[in-house]
Amino acid sequence: MEEPKWLEGLLRTKFFNICPRHRETPRNECNMFCLSCQNAPFCIYCRSSLHIDHPILQIRRSSYHDVVRLSEIEKVMDIREVQTYVINNARVLFINERPQPKNSSHGATSSTTKTISYFCETCCRTLLDPFRFCSLGCKVEGMRKNKEDEEERLRKERQQETHKGTHPPTHASNSRRRKGIPHRAPFAS
Repeated sequence: MEEPKWLEGLLRTKFFNICPRHRETPRNECNMFCLSCQNAPFCIYCRSSLHIDHPILQIRRSSYHDVVRLSEIEKVMDIREVQTYVINNARVLFINERPQPKNSSHGATSSTTKTISYFCETCCRTLLDPFRFCSLGCKVEGMRKNKEDEEERLRKERQQETHKGTHPPTHASNSRRRKGIPHRAPFAS
C-alpha cells in the first residue's frame, strides 16, 4: 500500500477540541481534517472560510474513539483489509488502534459451538470478520512492518547469492596436504 502523504498527519491529530477561532459559537468542535493542508483539525466554520474547495474528512466519535465514514475515506485511500463497523446506520472504520477489552476471550470455544476468531495482525484485537487490521493506524503499521520484513528477506537473499560462489569447496582443504613421506629435520648434536 502506498501511503497517502496526509495519512501520518491524520493518525497523529487529536480531534474534538474547541476551535480557538470560534469559541463562542455552537458546534465548534475541531472534527475536520484537510487532505490538502495536512495540518491542525478545524471546525465547520473554518471549513467554509479556509478550506472551501479542499478535500476534507469529517471525523466522528464512537465510544470515545475517532472514526471516519467508509464512503469518505475509500475515495482517497485503499482501505481494504481494515475491519468496518456500522454505527448510526453508517459504515465506518476506526482511525487508530483501540485497547483490547480486558475480559475478551481470544478464540474461546464451547463444547457445542466452535468459535472462529480473527485478530488484527498489528495489535491482536479481536475482529468480527476476516480482515487483517482493526484500524487505519494498524494497517499502516502492519504494512510498514511487512515492507521492512520483505526488504530484510530480499537483502539476505542478495547476500546469500553474492557469497554463494566465494566459498571454496569443502574438499579443497584436503588438496593442500603434502604428499609422500614426511621428512624430519636432522637431530642436532
